[in-house]
Amino acid sequence: MKRGNRKPGSEGGCSGMSNGFLMEVCVDSVESAVNAERGGAGRLELCANLMEGGTTPSIGLLQVVKQCIRVPVFVMIRPRGGDFLYSDREVEVMKADVRLAKQYGADGLVFGALTEDGRVDTELCAALLAVSRPLPVTFHRAFDMVYDPLAALETLISLGFERVLTSGCDSSALEGLPLIKRLTEQAKGRIVVVPGGGITERNLQRILEGSGASEFHCSARSASDSGMKFRNPSVTMGGYLSASEYSIKVADVAKVRTLNAIAKNIL
Repeated sequence: MKRGNRKPGSEGGCSGMSNGFLMEVCVDSVESAVNAERGGAGRLELCANLMEGGTTPSIGLLQVVKQCIRVPVFVMIRPRGGDFLYSDREVEVMKADVRLAKQYGADGLVFGALTEDGRVDTELCAALLAVSRPLPVTFHRAFDMVYDPLAALETLISLGFERVLTSGCDSSALEGLPLIKRLTEQAKGRIVVVPGGGITERNLQRILEGSGASEFHCSARSASDSGMKFRNPSVTMGGYLSASEYSIKVADVAKVRTLNAIAKNIL
């Protein structure tokens, strides 16, 4: 099921562009969304559970974020953490979440699905894309788990995805830079290859210059101490390796501005 391709970069908002570079910030709270926009983000990826790589956010979060900011908001559609091989019931959840996200003002969607042998699940992705129309869709970092990234890129183009988010199938975008460059060259403007994963002020210039990418994806977060005065150190709400309940990570205005400034200075 092939969709007509939009011109890459034609949606997602020109506000927040830095001399042709668009910065997308992933956020999981209203505070992070507001901070990202204040810092100069051109687009937001709205998620829950960034500690798990991002899952579908609540409709309440989407509603309030849309009331507070102007830049485009792309909503993550991922029913759980873990792998990207989904059951029939999980697929029904994803389709329902797509419909709700569209109903409540999403400007775009972000999802991905794989087969058990590490290829793009074309049947499921085509079905989700059909439900998503006419919104632009990004294939998320499920791409970094594929068996053959060069073949997978062609599959995403034929399906009609506007973007693909990738760390170059490595632990970070810096480590995966050679593959990101190769993917960008292979894409030839047919899809936007967006580097993401471990991008900071220390490596952004090298990643943008080395990849040829026109967009990049980051979280730019800092830890914020809880306002709680009474604290019970004996209890955690998640597993023992989860983050402290008394430390909250939010998008940092200063970090977002710094990344924006680095992008501006490259050209």
